[in-house]
Amino acid sequence: MSDIELRPFTPDDRDWLVAAHAKHYAREEGFDESFGILVAGILDDFIASHDPEDERGWIAWEDGKRIGSIFCVRLDGTRAKLRLFLLMPDARGKGLGRRLLETCTGFARACGYDGMQLWTHESHRAACALYRRNGWRLIAERPVTSFGQSLNEQTFEITF
Repeated sequence: MSDIELRPFTPDDRDWLVAAHAKHYAREEGFDESFGILVAGILDDFIASHDPEDERGWIAWEDGKRIGSIFCVRLDGTRAKLRLFLLMPDARGKGLGRRLLETCTGFARACGYDGMQLWTHESHRAACALYRRNGWRLIAERPVTSFGQSLNEQTFEITF
């Protein structure tokens, strides 16, 4: 097995990340095209206006191909938000999810944030279990219809 490298997100990663999210969640969750549109908007906003001092994205690479991502963005004056956490199916089982999560939360701590928040769906069971194992708490949940599916939306947070 080769080494997995975490590289800073660049605008050249945008189209891959939109397509990877859209394809993965259409296949795994049945999400419609509105999910890819949401991801594109998040990335376009990040590219246009993020502050590199306290907001960052990482792309995981293995054998010359992208296999995952995670982002830390400002939520408010004291907290960051975890966004666009993705592991391609062939990247699972290598400890990469934990590594990405630790990289993102470590960056947020180093930037002086008091904690982080994230938004997800209950159906993302492996990710939710990873969050819980790493000190995140479920603080809210509600049923929604999003991306053409009936889902249980969840908000997690962690305090540093």
